[in-house]
Amino acid sequence: MRLKVIIFFINVLTVIQVSAQQTDLVQYVNTLQGTNSKHELTRGNTYPTTALPFGMHTWSPQTGRNGDGWKYQYFKDKIRGFQQAHQCSSWSRDYAVFSLMPMTDRLVVNENDREAKFSHDHEVAKPNYYKVQFDNQITTEISPSERGAHLRFSYPKGKKGFLVLDGYTGISGVKIYPKENKITGFVNNGEGFKEGFKNFFVMQFDQPFKAYGTWENKKNTTRANETEANGVGEGAYIEFKEGTVVQVKVASSYISMDQAWLNLNRELGPDRSLEATKAKAAAVWNKSLGKVLVEGGTEADKATFYSCFFRASIFSRKFYELDANGQAYYFSPYDGKVHQGYMYTDTGFWDTFRAQFPLNTLMHPEMHGRYMQALIDAYKQCGWLPSWSFPSEAGSMIGNHAISLLADAWAKGIRTFDPKEALAAYLHEATNKGPWGPANGRDGWKEYFQLGYVPYPKVREATAKTLEYAYDDYCAWTLAKMTGNDFYANIFERQMYNYKNVYDPATRFMRGRNEDGKWTPKFDPFEWGGPYTEGNAWHYQWSVFQDINGLIDLMGGKKNFTAKLDSVFTEPNTVNVGTYGGMIHEMTEMVMANMGQYAHGNQPIQHMVYLYNYGGQPWKAQYHARRVMHQLYDSTENGYPGDEDQGQTSSWYVLSALGFYSVTPGSGEYVLGSPIFKKVTINLENGRKFVIEAPANSAQHVYIKSASLNGKLYTANFIRHSDMVNGGVLKLEMSDQPELKRGLAAEDMPFSLHKAQ
Repeated sequence: MRLKVIIFFINVLTVIQVSAQQTDLVQYVNTLQGTNSKHELTRGNTYPTTALPFGMHTWSPQTGRNGDGWKYQYFKDKIRGFQQAHQCSSWSRDYAVFSLMPMTDRLVVNENDREAKFSHDHEVAKPNYYKVQFDNQITTEISPSERGAHLRFSYPKGKKGFLVLDGYTGISGVKIYPKENKITGFVNNGEGFKEGFKNFFVMQFDQPFKAYGTWENKKNTTRANETEANGVGEGAYIEFKEGTVVQVKVASSYISMDQAWLNLNRELGPDRSLEATKAKAAAVWNKSLGKVLVEGGTEADKATFYSCFFRASIFSRKFYELDANGQAYYFSPYDGKVHQGYMYTDTGFWDTFRAQFPLNTLMHPEMHGRYMQALIDAYKQCGWLPSWSFPSEAGSMIGNHAISLLADAWAKGIRTFDPKEALAAYLHEATNKGPWGPANGRDGWKEYFQLGYVPYPKVREATAKTLEYAYDDYCAWTLAKMTGNDFYANIFERQMYNYKNVYDPATRFMRGRNEDGKWTPKFDPFEWGGPYTEGNAWHYQWSVFQDINGLIDLMGGKKNFTAKLDSVFTEPNTVNVGTYGGMIHEMTEMVMANMGQYAHGNQPIQHMVYLYNYGGQPWKAQYHARRVMHQLYDSTENGYPGDEDQGQTSSWYVLSALGFYSVTPGSGEYVLGSPIFKKVTINLENGRKFVIEAPANSAQHVYIKSASLNGKLYTANFIRHSDMVNGGVLKLEMSDQPELKRGLAAEDMPFSLHKAQ
């Protein structure tokens, strides 16, 4: 026994020493960032996630009722449970949820009555560790593993200690093993699952049960001394001796109960105390966050950067597990069968194709490569490429953006999939409409093919769909061109220019038009909805990711183009609610931002500031990128200008803080802006480093006066992915005055289908 104790402490010390040798970046992360949100106004719609990078499960305190999308709201002062969670957004329901809630004095199972009051002064929210002390003096602590968590409940001395396991909103089952101090069970909650879906969970406690029983959460009926229950909302409860400090290791699996135990023993088995799990998790996070080391800038800048980098590093989630031989396999949410290989879920591509996945290509290329094959596997299993997986396909929002991920990966040398299979899957997507939401297949695909645009009002959000279909067709075309597939290239070459068919030269806006070609009457560029998705004409003017120079030509040249960009910021922040019939939170957030019609709280316009580079005014991209970062982001509970959206809004900040952004995924390029820090070191997965030096950088010195790449003069307003992954140094001379002559040559312009003039 003494030898085991010695070995245990040696292991803990080893983990702590490794953590100490790393830069402590976890200290900068605030997982409460963006949690002060509600239906009417979102500052992120996040919850204080305790998890490992891209972990299969996350854990969170729960202030909202079971089934409430607003799982945790900062302005509330009572907690009713601690959940295993997977929620992408408050607008989408969670799945595979169960919760634990400690209480003292007496057993209370009703979720409304068992709430305990707390203060944020007694709350710690870090990626590797969550802690809160209730006003009743019970302390809860959580540290994560990839498929589980280590929890500790400390009850006040002399007070009874109860713990309630809540089976949440769907079917659940529990089994109590009093002599072994463990509970097993399953939950089946969420939407859109294939037959056979269950989340099997196991819990191992380190303290004996004084009393126990089962209960159900519809009528809140308790059944003392019962050890097993199955049905809707079934759960369990335990009583411990007075003043106990209880640790419980929890893990779960989508495959089987045996796999759940394997997950627990592999990930948490050696950890005799929560401190060991906490230290291991800190080491994992410091390694992940350490892929980018920043120097200079304020402490507040670092807190915002690493809090955003954290949030960008938890989506998409691993949906695979490791068998006894360490081989990856998974229960497929698409066909309800178990397959060998990797699977990922919990993301909506309408949001995340723009920055979150391009960031992953740079930071996590091996994982990204596995994800690309998983997309093809998902197509084979359900007949459609994913667009919004949660964890099965929902088809939410618009566009067929899986092809963006695939083309972008190939352009960046991540070639882990068969491009013929990808193109065949996309052609099926682009010429059919699936049974689920509007992004499952293609809404209005026949009209888009025949007319060259999606007609409005026959198809809702038709202009937005036309623009995004055209970009996706570009992605298919460029993947076909890169892989020598003329058949598919010829199909999509014409369609990638369809954006031109919804541009009205009279009003100089992208507009809705009907099947007869007539423009929608009574046009108001401030009107939201109708032919647009969660935006208006000012926002969708710029959704020509693949051909900004073609858009410039449509608008009458660079002078008109940049004047229109300027107008986005100088127009009043007027809102016409249009077909929405009332203010939605995206409208409120645009008004609050007070940057004219610039609505950074939603995705369609987030790339816009970088378009000045195409119009011959790169200094304005530098100015506005820094302005948006400074004015609309911080690391607090109010830290986002709108929905965070599965890592996208965070990834915009991370890329922009490094000094560039992915305007055209699929091109292999990033467009330059203005970095926040004096020095950034990107530690690449291939062992190389890419360093961005801007020694004169400051809040005032936001303009790039000159640049060099690996010691050679660099005048381009973009940088290639290949330049970065090969390693090197980009040195920027920063100034407080715009440099009006740098980067104006045609060869300095970023990628566009039409060449720069």
